[in-house]
Amino acid sequence: MKQHEVTQKTISGNRFYIRPFPAFKCAYISGEVFAVISPLAASLLPVAAEAFGGNEANALDADIATAMPALAGGLSAVSGDKVEGILRKLLVQYRNVSVELDGESEAVILTEDIANEVFCGDLQDMLLLAFEVIKVNFPVIFKKLGDQFGKAFGGLLKKIPTSESTEPLT
Repeated sequence: MKQHEVTQKTISGNRFYIRPFPAFKCAYISGEVFAVISPLAASLLPVAAEAFGGNEANALDADIATAMPALAGGLSAVSGDKVEGILRKLLVQYRNVSVELDGESEAVILTEDIANEVFCGDLQDMLLLAFEVIKVNFPVIFKKLGDQFGKAFGGLLKKIPTSESTEPLT
């Protein structure tokens, strides 16, 4: 069953296990996800165009650091309350993410307290995990972005460092 498929991602030595949201929860938060993703995509598109110069071959040479200022600019277009709210929903509220902390052998549900400990002083890793949860739950977003904006944007998305494994665990 799709709802029970788990995708594993390793970020900064911690192994995260992501389960898809139930269908109605996914529908419920989709508007909020799109409201946050839209300004980010709009801010990243000029970076992708500039970095790749219209040359799809250059997409493989891109560095995600090139996109970070644009990513920050895109986030500045979204209120802090919205960012915090969507991060809570994506990562802890629906108990769809578990974590096996670096050095531990057993995974636990990611709670707000554990997230605070894991991501304190490292917002980038929390955003990377949220990005992975979005990819698991809303894969059509990235297909549509690729269709609309070409392989350069897709190449930029592929450069985001996330994990040793990108395959779902079944």
